[in-house]
Amino acid sequence: MISIKNLSKKFKNETAIDYKDITFESGKSYVLLGASGCGKSTLLNMIAGILSPEKGEITIDGQNMCALSQKEKDLFRIKKIGYIFQDFKLITDMTVMDNINILKLEGVDTSRADDILASLDILDKKNKKVKNLSGGERQRVAIARAIVKSPEIILADEPTGNLNFTIGEAVIRQLTNIAKGKTLIAVTHDDRLCKYFDHVIDMNDMTGGRYDV
Repeated sequence: MISIKNLSKKFKNETAIDYKDITFESGKSYVLLGASGCGKSTLLNMIAGILSPEKGEITIDGQNMCALSQKEKDLFRIKKIGYIFQDFKLITDMTVMDNINILKLEGVDTSRADDILASLDILDKKNKKVKNLSGGERQRVAIARAIVKSPEIILADEPTGNLNFTIGEAVIRQLTNIAKGKTLIAVTHDDRLCKYFDHVIDMNDMTGGRYDV
C-alpha cells in the first residue's frame, strides 16, 4: 500500500503543488488524469524517490520514504519499483537485450527477459538496435525493462504519449495485463484509456483536503 499525507512540492519559480491525501491499494491499477502542470509526473517522481517533497509523508508498505537518505531511496527504487519514463530513457545505439541487461549492473536478474518480450510481442526484436524500432516497439522495450525485475510497484509516466491511439491502447492493454497483482500507477492525458484501470484519479481536483480511492 502507498499512502500520501499532507504532501507538498515547491519549485524554483515559487509555484507549489499541494496534494490531497491518497491511498493506493496493493494489487490495484490507477490512472492519473489532468492538465499539464497539475502535478501528475511530480507525484510519480516523489513516490519513486527521484524528487523530495517540501513537507508531508509518502509511506510504502509502512516505510516512510521521506525519512530515507537519497542512497536508500535509490536502493528501494531499484528493488521494488519499475519506472516507465515518458521519454523511454533507452540507449538507442544498443540492442533491446542490451538495454535490459544493463540492469545487471544494479544486481537485477534479467533471466525473465525472453518471456516478457514474448508477452509484449517483441521477442523477435531482441537483437535489434533500439534506433531501428518504431515508437510502439520502443515503448514495449521500456515496459519490459521496467518489469523484468518483478517489481511490486510499477510507475508509468505517459506510457502512450508518443503513440497514436490504436498503438497506445494496445500498449495499455498489455501493460495492465502484465501488471495484474501489482500496484500500477500510470499518468495519461487520454481519458479513453481509463477503462483499462481499476481506479481513475482526476488530478485537477487534487488540491487541499483529503482524497481517498
